[in-house]
Amino acid sequence: MTPDAGRIEAEISRLFPDARCELRYSNSYELLMAIMLSAQTTDESVNRITPGLFSAYRTVNALAEAPLFAIEEKILHLGLYKNKARFLRETCREIRDRFGGVIPSTQAELESLPGVGRKTANVYLAEWHHIPRIAVDTHVHRISLRLGFAEEKDSLETVERRLMDAFPPERWIEMHHKLIFFGRYFCRAKNPSCPNCPLLDLCQKPLFR
Repeated sequence: MTPDAGRIEAEISRLFPDARCELRYSNSYELLMAIMLSAQTTDESVNRITPGLFSAYRTVNALAEAPLFAIEEKILHLGLYKNKARFLRETCREIRDRFGGVIPSTQAELESLPGVGRKTANVYLAEWHHIPRIAVDTHVHRISLRLGFAEEKDSLETVERRLMDAFPPERWIEMHHKLIFFGRYFCRAKNPSCPNCPLLDLCQKPLFR
């Protein structure tokens, strides 16, 4: 059964009318670094460490030249900090050497950077360039399964296509944020708010009915 996308959008919009990117940044460099750091951790955790990181390394070139141990110290409290530190520096070096210090603005070029996958590229393009995208992170993936947009066997790219088929392009960026907020603050992985959910009758995986 095809999910009632219109009803889902209306109910999630009612719950989270002001959903937005919660990462704090002031330029494209800071945004891309913050998105990369947000993998498998919370935006809140990223926002706690990025002021120190960006204060020490204000530009792509500065981070590209930073000692790896120094970057690690700045992001020590994030999960996978060693890998993330290496990816941040490698990506900045690629941006400096291959793209003249300018962060690329195409999907393929972004995904060619170390540590930048499809989700990171989608979030960056939508947030910085306002190019319509629905990025599938853990929250969006979980909501897609629970509300019937996708099946367990589907790849993340398939989930992305199914969501983009369900909503018009001009709504993709907004729905991306609203689906994240719904998954982050309401339909959580653990202890979801099933008793208060206006979409409970549509849920494929209710923990409470």
